[in-house]
Amino acid sequence: MGTSMKLTIATFSLLCFISTAFGECGLNDFVIGTVRSGRQIQGKPEWNVQVVNKCNCSQSNIVLTCKDFQTVEPVDPSIFQKNGDSCSVNGGRPLRPQADVKFSYAWDPPFFLFPLSTKSLC
Repeated sequence: MGTSMKLTIATFSLLCFISTAFGECGLNDFVIGTVRSGRQIQGKPEWNVQVVNKCNCSQSNIVLTCKDFQTVEPVDPSIFQKNGDSCSVNGGRPLRPQADVKFSYAWDPPFFLFPLSTKSLC
């Protein structure tokens, strides 16, 4: 293989690595975990939720799907706020790389929360 071909392959590989490591973040860069706390609030099981930003860049304006979300336990609206069928996370403020936001709610059954939109700050 010629020197120019090796250089082209090396450059392409480096660009792929850079775009993966430092590129735009997306919905797949969130991990959302929901676990039962073991507590009961007004007869409903309490659930602890953790939203983690796994991207190398901060992300803001994080919105999750939360159709029909209900709770008998108040949730701090600066952390998680319902707006119709979606919910804003962290009040729209940036969530740093590898940082998380945690909140709890009480309802049965638990709700499935999925990322709907975000703004990458790369």
